[in-house]
Amino acid sequence: MTKLHKSEGDINISPRRDQWQKQNINAKSRALLEEDERYFLKQSLSTPCLNTMGRCEGIYIEDLQGRRYMDFHGNNVHQVGFANPEVIAAIKKQLDELSFCTRRYTNRVAVELAKKLAEIAPARLNKSLFCPGGAEAVGMAMKLARVFTGRHKTISMWDSFHGATLDTISIGGEAIFRQDMGPLMSGTEHVPPADEYRCVFGCTDRGGCDLTCANYVEYILEKEGDIAAVISEPIRSTPYIPKPEYWQKIRKACDRYGALLIFDEIPHCLGRTGKMFAFENFGITPDIVVIGKGLGGGIFPLAAIIVREDLDAAGNRALGHYTHEKTPVGCAAALATIDYIEKYKLVDHARDLGHYSLKRLNEMKQRHSLIGDVRGLGLFLGIELVKDRKTRERAGDEAEEVMYAALSKGLSFKITMGNILTLTPALTITKEEMDAALDIIEECIAGIEKS
Repeated sequence: MTKLHKSEGDINISPRRDQWQKQNINAKSRALLEEDERYFLKQSLSTPCLNTMGRCEGIYIEDLQGRRYMDFHGNNVHQVGFANPEVIAAIKKQLDELSFCTRRYTNRVAVELAKKLAEIAPARLNKSLFCPGGAEAVGMAMKLARVFTGRHKTISMWDSFHGATLDTISIGGEAIFRQDMGPLMSGTEHVPPADEYRCVFGCTDRGGCDLTCANYVEYILEKEGDIAAVISEPIRSTPYIPKPEYWQKIRKACDRYGALLIFDEIPHCLGRTGKMFAFENFGITPDIVVIGKGLGGGIFPLAAIIVREDLDAAGNRALGHYTHEKTPVGCAAALATIDYIEKYKLVDHARDLGHYSLKRLNEMKQRHSLIGDVRGLGLFLGIELVKDRKTRERAGDEAEEVMYAALSKGLSFKITMGNILTLTPALTITKEEMDAALDIIEECIAGIEKS
C-alpha cells in the first residue's frame, strides 16, 4: 500500500476529495479536469486537480461554475491580493517600455528593485541577486555559503520545505519530496523543528520550551566544526513559531562557529507576519534572506536573495546565471507590490488583524475540544485539530472533513501535517471578511464535533 505523506498539504488521493467533487463539480468543469489529467503528469499535491479556476481578485478565487471562495491558501503569493490593479498597471507599462533584458545587460527597473530591497531590509542586508523561483534562490544562497565559508555542510529542520529541486529537498525535511529520491546531497544535517506543542525533546513535560532544540543546533555546530550554514524558515509554515530566544541563541552559535544563518522567507516576507520580514519578530538579522512568492505581486514568478555586502565573494563564478535574472517585467511587478504594501500600510494591518484573529481563535479553542492548539504571527495562523487534548493524537480525518465542509461554504485553506488548518489570507482582507471566514471554520468544526 502506498504511504500517503500529508506534511506539506492536503493530498489529492482522498475519498473525501472524490466525494466533494461528485457533489460540487458539474460536467463542464469535470471535462476540463479530465483534460488536465490527460496532458499533465500526475503528482501528489497537484495533478489530478481539485477544481478549476476562472477568475481571481482580491481575497477571492472563482471557479468556472461561478462560485467564489475566500482563498486562505493562495500559495502565499497574494500579499497584495489577486489581480492587484496597481501591479497589473505596472506590468502593462513595463511591457510597452522594455519587455526583456538579455544576459550581460542591466536595466533601470532591476537596479531600482535591488535598491528598494536594500532600503527595506536591515542595514546589513544590502546586496541582492534575482531569479525566477524560490527553489533556485535557495540554491543560490547555499552556493554562496559554500564559496564564502569554504565549507559545504548545512543544518536544516525536519518537516521544513525549501523547494522541490534535488538540492532543496536535500535540505528540506518532508518525506513527500525526499523519500526514495536518493542519493541526495551529502552533509545535510537535520534537527527537529522548534515545535513546542509536539517537542520531541519533551519540553512540554518539563513545563514549556527550555531551548533544548536550540542547544541541539549549537551542539551539532560545535561537534561538526565545519558547518557552512544553518538554513531554516524563521517560522515553519504550519506555523511553528519559536521564542525569540531560540533564534537569538542560534544566531550567536553561528557566529561562534563560523556558520552563516540563512532564512528562507519565501512564504513569509513582505508583511505577512506583521513585519516586513518575519525575522524582524525575533530581534536578529540573518546573513542571507531568501524571498519570493509574493514578491511578484501574485502574478509574476520572481525570487531573490538579499545578503550582507561582505558576502559578495563569488565574482569569479556563477551563482545563478538565470535567463530571467533581471527581468524588467518581474522587477516592475515587485516594485509595484512593495509600493502598494507601504502605501496602504499592509504590514500594520497584518499585525493588528492578526492579533484580533488570534484572540478569536483562542476563544474558539475554549469552546471546541477538537482544537488542541492555535498559534499565529500576523496573518499567518494555524489551528491544530486533535482527537484528544491529553494524548494530542492528530485529528487528520476530522481536519479533512472541516476543509471540505468549509470549501462548500466558500472558504479555501490548506492543511499541513495532516491536521493543522493553515490560514494565510491576502493582507488586503478586511476585519469583516476575516470574521466571516472564522465563522465558517467554527461552524464546520462544530458540525464535525456533533457528528
